[in-house]
Amino acid sequence: MTGWTKQRVPGMRSAVGDEVVAGVEAFAESWATAIIGTSYVPMTKAEVVDHLRGLTDLLVGALLTEPFRTAAAHEVGIRLVEAHFTGTETLDRTIQLMGDELLGELRRDGDPVLYSRIAALQGALAAGYAQSLRERTLDEQEAIREAVLDARDHAEAALRASEARFRAVFAEAAIGMGISDTDGNVLEVNQSLQDMLGYPASELRQRNLRSLMHEDDVASVWEFYEELVRGERDHFRVEKRFKRRDNQSVWTHLTISLVRDDDGRPAYQVAMVEDVTDRHLLQNRLRYQALHDPLTGLPNRALFLERLGKAFDTSVVSARVGLCYLDLDGFKVINDSLGHDIGDQLLVAVARRLDESVSGDGMLVARMGGDEFVILMEGSTGTQSIVDVADRVLTSLTGPVRIDGHELSVSASIGIVERAIEGTTSADVMRDADITLYWAKADGKSRWALYDPERNAREVARFTLSATMPAALERDEFYVDYQPLVRLEDSKILGVEALVRWQHPEFGRLAPDRFIELAEETGLIVPLGRWVLRKACQQARRWLDAFGDATPFVSVNLAVRQSRDPALVADVRQILAEAALPPHLLQLELTESAIMGTADEPLEALRALSDMGVRIAIDDFGTGYSNLAYLRHLPVHELKIAGSFMEGLRAADGADPVDAQIVSTLVSLAHALGLTVTAEGVETPAQAERLRRIGCDAGQGWLFARPGPPDHIEPLFS
Repeated sequence: MTGWTKQRVPGMRSAVGDEVVAGVEAFAESWATAIIGTSYVPMTKAEVVDHLRGLTDLLVGALLTEPFRTAAAHEVGIRLVEAHFTGTETLDRTIQLMGDELLGELRRDGDPVLYSRIAALQGALAAGYAQSLRERTLDEQEAIREAVLDARDHAEAALRASEARFRAVFAEAAIGMGISDTDGNVLEVNQSLQDMLGYPASELRQRNLRSLMHEDDVASVWEFYEELVRGERDHFRVEKRFKRRDNQSVWTHLTISLVRDDDGRPAYQVAMVEDVTDRHLLQNRLRYQALHDPLTGLPNRALFLERLGKAFDTSVVSARVGLCYLDLDGFKVINDSLGHDIGDQLLVAVARRLDESVSGDGMLVARMGGDEFVILMEGSTGTQSIVDVADRVLTSLTGPVRIDGHELSVSASIGIVERAIEGTTSADVMRDADITLYWAKADGKSRWALYDPERNAREVARFTLSATMPAALERDEFYVDYQPLVRLEDSKILGVEALVRWQHPEFGRLAPDRFIELAEETGLIVPLGRWVLRKACQQARRWLDAFGDATPFVSVNLAVRQSRDPALVADVRQILAEAALPPHLLQLELTESAIMGTADEPLEALRALSDMGVRIAIDDFGTGYSNLAYLRHLPVHELKIAGSFMEGLRAADGADPVDAQIVSTLVSLAHALGLTVTAEGVETPAQAERLRRIGCDAGQGWLFARPGPPDHIEPLFS
């Protein structure tokens, strides 16, 4: 064999090559057995096998070669017709055999990519076969047409012979033929046309062509016919349906030619009709398989996108469209733990429920792949209409699904998009539905989320910040503001908190709540925190040089990931050394949840920092879940009470007794543990006075100063 297999597997030494060669041989034998007898072919069986071996080689080459192309299968269909394999069963058996046995003979069962390619090759082979058969038929039709026209043009002496030849061709032709006058009254038909339409010749001669036409014929068929009757064209070819006597439809390739009289006026019509019903049904079946999910029977992604595209191809200005993008919650766990067979059965059950809960004109339920489904509503009347669909879907999934003794609960997250078609595209709708599905999952699953352009703008801005943050650190777009910590007894500045800001070139000045969480998610919080610590220590050193003993300590926040960084102690030691800053002028703030999270982890880092002389503070104390018994063993110097407790102390005419008692208890607890207390969020003199009477050591907030650059804070030091 000199085809693909030898080129693909040189020497035939590999197991894969041997399997391919053996598979080609075996399939060629099976193919020959299947189609011998379906067509009259002047070959022995050995010659048929040899011919089909070469065609099998082409198919296998197309199947296994990258990039995948179907042209070889198209050529195989043509070669079958050229070799006279034109029987009615030849194509059906070939298509069926390809689907049933080819991958098995090649030992490639179970490969979903190859199954998809087999379907594509089946379609290409059928198309090539149909094209070649049609061209062959058209050649025969042209010969017949020339014979008909020759009969008129021959001399009188040859008229009888010409008519005899025509009669022989007309009566014995394998395709249906008929003659009518220009009004469409049937004058003569051959046996093939009688068999095709189910009428005897005597009854057909009493019919008009129009009575045989199908009511669903496209307008262009009638336009061609009227032009021919008027003599404006000599012939036309179309694919159309006829009605049989039993009211069944028969699909045909129809060619109608005009016969003129000696004066050139239209006289007769000659129709040649080829029955292509089987071929048409095969094409429909292949199209259905290409556009439907084989597991659930629902329309697939290709058909959905086709329908979505048609929904946007409208001239109706007010047209709207709605979309539900649905993903099953927890399906992967079921699929992985109970097996893919259970998972497939669950998908079938879910598809059935979706199909039952969504019905009506303009509605389409499709499986996009995996556990994702989509519902398209054409001609939506507004947001509520598609929201109602989503609610019905969620309700339909509430009941358990029983499969092989398992009672499975399933829910779904749904992203909803509903909008006017004008001003948007199908791609925009798909993108926004996918985004909204992610929102539904992020919001807690088993729910729907409606597309919100403002939320999307925030998400896009968030993504932009995340993507530009590394470069922003390199470009020095970050800077540090400072806010004083004031002793309530005498208003002396005890310390200043370093607060990082981002001067973004597009979004302007950004507070920490816009980017700190992003920095933690991306891991950039460690280098950013190290940068803030270095800047704060350098500034503290400048203040020490300027103010001497009056210099306040600088307090720097540590994120959770920073506190877990193995290099934390070394970084702090190095930065203090670089800045020549005494350790007691540095305070590190950790949130309550972060510092309490060290209960099961080594505390060497915090102890090492404390032993070094660095102050440790718990930020936002009272908002987390503190282990008070454990708190006394931590190397902590200060508690900072969360600003949320300050709200009840703000009013000048009296404090909220609950908030006042909470703050008093926290202060007493801290003092009992030997810790100082700073209250955050102090904004009014009444708050400051109440905190002072409670015994709180220091306060921080807008009452004393807003965060600002060093030169705004320095006048407060004196």
